[in-house]
Amino acid sequence: MGSPTVVVVGAGQAGSDTAAALRSQGFAGRIVLVGDEDALPYRKPLLSKEYLVGDPEGEDTALRPASFYAGQGIELRTGDPAVRIDREGRRLVLASGEELGYDHLVLATGARPRRLSVPGAELDGVLALRTLADARTLRTALAGTGDLLVVGGGFIGLEVAAAARASGVRVTVVETRDRLMGRSVSAPTARYLAEQHTAHGVRLLLSEELTALHGEEGRVRVAELGRGERIRADLVVAGVGVLPNTALAADAGLEVGDGILVDPRLRTADPRIHAIGDCARFPSRHAPRHLRLESVQNAADQARSVAAAIHAPADPPPYDAVPWFWTRQYGARLQIAGITDGHDRTVTVGDPAGGRFSVFCFRDGLLLGTESVNRPADHMITRRLLATGDRSLTPEAVAAPGFDLKHRQPQPA
Repeated sequence: MGSPTVVVVGAGQAGSDTAAALRSQGFAGRIVLVGDEDALPYRKPLLSKEYLVGDPEGEDTALRPASFYAGQGIELRTGDPAVRIDREGRRLVLASGEELGYDHLVLATGARPRRLSVPGAELDGVLALRTLADARTLRTALAGTGDLLVVGGGFIGLEVAAAARASGVRVTVVETRDRLMGRSVSAPTARYLAEQHTAHGVRLLLSEELTALHGEEGRVRVAELGRGERIRADLVVAGVGVLPNTALAADAGLEVGDGILVDPRLRTADPRIHAIGDCARFPSRHAPRHLRLESVQNAADQARSVAAAIHAPADPPPYDAVPWFWTRQYGARLQIAGITDGHDRTVTVGDPAGGRFSVFCFRDGLLLGTESVNRPADHMITRRLLATGDRSLTPEAVAAPGFDLKHRQPQPA
């Protein structure tokens, strides 16, 4: 029996890290990394931050140089999308017609932006941000824009708004919910973010919706809102979520549902196929439901977990990493440890007015997670508490005068 072959579909963070982790963990077989974009795997978090504002630190977006893949014996197929999985024959078919046999297949197909569905969404100047090509187009467009409309007050929308303000662009954010990042953070954190954006000149329109876009000579000029207001918009960025890329898996008969469904070890119903990263929906002890997480941390952790399971498949442990997320806007670094939605009580510690605080989120008296602004120690300690299963931290303890999380020592479950 020859050396096994692993084919990884998706050359983003999850896919690239899987290939790298296989080699670093000692896998000696053939590794093929397939990507539909004609670019080296790159770091997406830079695209809505440093890269967008032309910061020199954001110009080098590559995760690893081309020499890394060649040096590690990782065959990189970029600009050649996968179009079909032949599960019975254990072969992956690429758009070029090339067929790749595999012993293990890893689906790291990522997600794509959800598009606006209002009249006028097809006009020039209506953009989304997901890929390096998107970021290049948006950066160029921002340089000649007076008025930007951001649709959606989530991670991407707010990071774009902050970057645009740094470039002097007038920015309006329209959000259908009554607060920013309503799916991701608590009310105190959302309030802080809203205050930051307002202080930096962003016009926030909450509980509002975009109903139509109007243009001149094919290019967007005016946005029409639900309450009847019409505002100027030379450029529109849609930050209204993403859709997981599941078509390849669904066509192969694998179960999908807002993501490719996998077990606690990130395996699909086909034992030779794993799914990881933004496209995978998995069970987690850190949430009451299956999760599909769009984060670099999740992509990297799942990549290492799957690489270990493929390399030493005897009894792989379930994937159990604590979810965490981050964003940076106007110099404020927000770090979220755990899944905090569904909380029924929050306790804020620190100084929101001074831009250094943490919001502890509880449900039924148990800690779900912490949202920390410029308090990295709280974030790290919370991650350790959640990882060990220490549930002894109570809302009353956090609310007590003089509380300091640094004095907490995580206890084993």
